[in-house]
Amino acid sequence: MSSQVGEPLTGRSITRQLFPVSLIELEKQFGGMFLYQNLENLIIFGSYPESLTTNNNQDKILYLKELRNAYLLKDILEMENIRNADLLHDLLRLLAFQIGHEVSMNELGNALGISKHTVRRYLDLLEKSFIIKKIRGYTQNLRKEVTKSSRYYFYDNGLRNAVINNFNPLDSRDDTGTLWEYFMVMERIKKQHYHKIFSNNYFWRTYNKEEVDFVEERNGKLYGYEFKWNPAKAKVQKGWLKTYPNAEFHVIHSENFMDFTV
Repeated sequence: MSSQVGEPLTGRSITRQLFPVSLIELEKQFGGMFLYQNLENLIIFGSYPESLTTNNNQDKILYLKELRNAYLLKDILEMENIRNADLLHDLLRLLAFQIGHEVSMNELGNALGISKHTVRRYLDLLEKSFIIKKIRGYTQNLRKEVTKSSRYYFYDNGLRNAVINNFNPLDSRDDTGTLWEYFMVMERIKKQHYHKIFSNNYFWRTYNKEEVDFVEERNGKLYGYEFKWNPAKAKVQKGWLKTYPNAEFHVIHSENFMDFTV
């Protein structure tokens, strides 16, 4: 729609972003216990409205696959006059398997047989279509920090899982921890938007492989967050606190996520 609007409305409009349904909305409607009881389903099938209102998991899968095919491989392609549907789908699959890892334009281009400039164009298109969200690395120009690459997160876990055709339960997957990271990052971004929490968002990583999954820079202070599905695996990132002694650090797991997201 925005690409078809000819007259700029600067100063005469308010832009509102409509996300998939947030935990904030679900908690308000059904209560906090609903979130804990349905947490695994939300992580696997996401929170597009029909994913929430459909009780049968098989119907959820059919809906998400139809959304993938109609939205990703039809609407976007027609909107941007892109003819190579397989290429766009292959790019999304590569991104889906790189949860929580930096993305290299050169590596993606080599894997797909296209230039890094074409990769960048496709990623920009997917961002503008609200399918993926880019997060950059944080630095204060310290030589040991890695900042050249970005990470990409799907707005909705259900759509991501439809791209790779994997709707297995969490106890039989090898990407549970990274799915949890996806889920928490996007729910936090929804909370920032709805509660007007003005923050610059990053991840943090060093050449020594120390890292923090999500960093907020707000009100002149740094807040680091690590995401662990299993509370027993929660631990303090000492490298982060040593590098930024005035920063805060929190581990967000399956038992304490409410304050972070709601």
